[in-house]
Amino acid sequence: MNEQNKNSKPHEETPKTVQGDSAVPSSSWKKALSKRWVFPAAYLAAAAIILTLVWVYQDASQKTLEPQGETTVSESVQGSEKPAATEGNDGEAVEVTANAQSMIWPVADDVAVSIVKPYFDETNPETHQEAMVQYNDTFTPNLGIDLAAADDTMFEVRAALTGKVTRVENHPVNGNVVEITSGDTKTVYQSLNEVKVKEGAEVKQGDSIATAGRSELEKDLGNHVHFEVYEGGKLVNPVSVLPQK
Repeated sequence: MNEQNKNSKPHEETPKTVQGDSAVPSSSWKKALSKRWVFPAAYLAAAAIILTLVWVYQDASQKTLEPQGETTVSESVQGSEKPAATEGNDGEAVEVTANAQSMIWPVADDVAVSIVKPYFDETNPETHQEAMVQYNDTFTPNLGIDLAAADDTMFEVRAALTGKVTRVENHPVNGNVVEITSGDTKTVYQSLNEVKVKEGAEVKQGDSIATAGRSELEKDLGNHVHFEVYEGGKLVNPVSVLPQK
């Protein structure tokens, strides 16, 4: 009997094997995966995680770029305000304004004043004789135009362009001289009386700068203004840039 009992105990314990223990969790995973809602739920969870990461990345990028965008806009606005200065202290702003202007006649009343001596145009030989200036025994080409009133009266001389007064001079032959620089254009006014501007001053188009006067060079013309125009350092015929009467 004892021998039978000994032999029977090991036989009863044989079902508890390692293989039997591992079979229980494997069957649980299979049961869980076999349900229909498992895969859709896993897909939605993964999609939610991806969208959250994208949103966080975009939000961080916008916060990083926002200060740079504000600085750029501020700098561009400040840069655009400089050419619009109207105080006349900024030489660059005056230059931009002057270049956008059309030249006006350098007199207050262009109807009452006429050209009494024309510009010496090399391409127009017919005007050469009347465009010569005699001083003592010397004849020289007229480098500008001379304007005078019919009754030899004084008249107001005004700035033909907005610009900066770059020269004020009392010349022994040409009389009082005023030069105004407007970007690449220079306008010169000679034979003046009662000069009203000083060198370095900013003037606007149409401002009164002097009155007509006399000069030793062209004393036969009486009260007049001698007007010259230079563009890019080259002398040009003032009539070619002035409006037609």
